[in-house]
Amino acid sequence: MKIGRLIAVLVLLILLGVVGFSAYALLTVRNGGNDQALQPLSAGAPASITDPLARGEYLTRAADCAACHTAPGGHAFAGGVAFTLPMGTIYSTNITADLETGIGSWSDDDFVRALHAGVNKAGQPLYPAFPYTSYTALSRADILAIKAYLFSLPPVHAPARANDLSFPFNQRWTLSLWNALFLKKQRFVPEQGKSEAWNRGAYLATALGHCSECHTPRNSAFARKAGEDLAGAELQGWMAYNITSDKDHGIGAWSEQELADYLAKGHATGRGTASGPMAEVIENSLQYLTPEDISALVTYLREVKPQQVGVALPAVAAAGNKTPNGTAGLGEQLFVGACAGCHLDNGQGRQTDYASLAGLRSVSDPHANNLTQVILHGSQLRVGAQHVFMPSFGRAYSDAEIAALSNYVVSHFGGKQGTLSVEDVAKRR
Repeated sequence: MKIGRLIAVLVLLILLGVVGFSAYALLTVRNGGNDQALQPLSAGAPASITDPLARGEYLTRAADCAACHTAPGGHAFAGGVAFTLPMGTIYSTNITADLETGIGSWSDDDFVRALHAGVNKAGQPLYPAFPYTSYTALSRADILAIKAYLFSLPPVHAPARANDLSFPFNQRWTLSLWNALFLKKQRFVPEQGKSEAWNRGAYLATALGHCSECHTPRNSAFARKAGEDLAGAELQGWMAYNITSDKDHGIGAWSEQELADYLAKGHATGRGTASGPMAEVIENSLQYLTPEDISALVTYLREVKPQQVGVALPAVAAAGNKTPNGTAGLGEQLFVGACAGCHLDNGQGRQTDYASLAGLRSVSDPHANNLTQVILHGSQLRVGAQHVFMPSFGRAYSDAEIAALSNYVVSHFGGKQGTLSVEDVAKRR
């Protein structure tokens, strides 16, 4: 009986896959990379940048290609970055112009199809860890400018590392059904009644910067939840916080200057300092945008539909609060011994504003998601000539010590009761 049911399920999956692939193939043909009618009216690079390769470089940075396709210590765009997901691990591929292991043999149409329809040169579906669900809104001109820039760089011979995924996620054909259900191949179209700055910000945030890929929660099929755009989500152990216009849970209470500072520099005094994946976005992408484009992003984000979800912004921190479960003594002892030298007991930071803690959302999170990640793994951010660095304490401290320290920081600077347990820290390692 069990074998019969298994066969029936497999047959159903195959039928669904065939139907999904057929529908997806039909949609791809009808709305392919050559559809000029749906192109955005404005390009992603500023009009002041006239050199074609310079435009391609700007767009490549705005799309943050390096974050996913450049492994730590590896060659630029040679791939190999690991993405740990509930269904296994996916490794990014080589997008240099190498003929054997990269995209050197890809035509313009091949490259456009990958970003618009989520398929590789051979027509095989790509995993949606590659944000083609956002890139599908890009104009063909911008996509080809990115390709031209990538092809101007030295090719790197770097064979792709095999993905390690469980069944049925290791079956690429199943992605055809996923694409048929969740991929809306629509080019960006400026919204009537909105300002030029808002529309430019929308294009930068949704198509190029693909902010929703990290900041929007996903359903059980790993597709972004409809109606919850930018409401916040967990990403490989880090929280990509709510960045809607809600004043309590999002960024609605931030001033325009605070938002601009955070996007361009990775720090807004009394609001936040970028770390983890967001620090990579600042370092590889946002710091290179023009002030006008940063302002356009701010204009767009200020009007995103508010969502009352996630960590609420801190009230005035009641310094000296004690953490629960009798850990205040240990947590305070660890903070004074290892943290106060840079962060100061009042959280204002010594020598650099990037070390300030007061008012940050990460210290107002009772679960201490990002705070724990920073303590465990450290953090660094390069902005211009400045290198902001915090060492990791994962090897120096036990799970119990990190839990006590995190709960103390949440209480002391966030005015909230930390709920981090020893078991939570063990999982986050």
